[in-house]
Amino acid sequence: MIREIQASDFEAISEIYNEYILHSTATFEVEPVTAEEMERRMGEIPLRCPYFVWTDEDGRVQGYAYAHLWQERAAYARTWETTVYVRRGCAGRGIGSALMRRLIEECRRAGCHALVACITAENADSRRMHERLGFRQVSLFKEVGWKFDRWLDVTDYELIL
Repeated sequence: MIREIQASDFEAISEIYNEYILHSTATFEVEPVTAEEMERRMGEIPLRCPYFVWTDEDGRVQGYAYAHLWQERAAYARTWETTVYVRRGCAGRGIGSALMRRLIEECRRAGCHALVACITAENADSRRMHERLGFRQVSLFKEVGWKFDRWLDVTDYELIL
């Protein structure tokens, strides 16, 4: 089930995100974050932009997606960046796609004009999912991230709403 985020979700969100920090190149963060830090970072996003979680039948958060301002300057106010993560072991079940479809629709309703997704170039699953949702690759930055003792490329995808 997809629902709007609640304050009690930050523990699960930080658990999900920390798995990616520690074991993947999907994020360029290298140190785990606490639930309190995640809430501090993300706490105001739902006041301006959509933020959703996917819960299983037991109410446990299995994924999350949100949009936030892409850039701070006023001229960019209707261009938002998207983020989506799914709990390890839940990938391939359509959770990320369902979250993103809901996020896209809510961004459209909120008057957003363009969505940007910044994806590590080697993250083929995320790239395919975004392409299936209508995003198109608009950039490729070579060797801009350093994690796990190697350089990583980043690609940006865009969806005009």
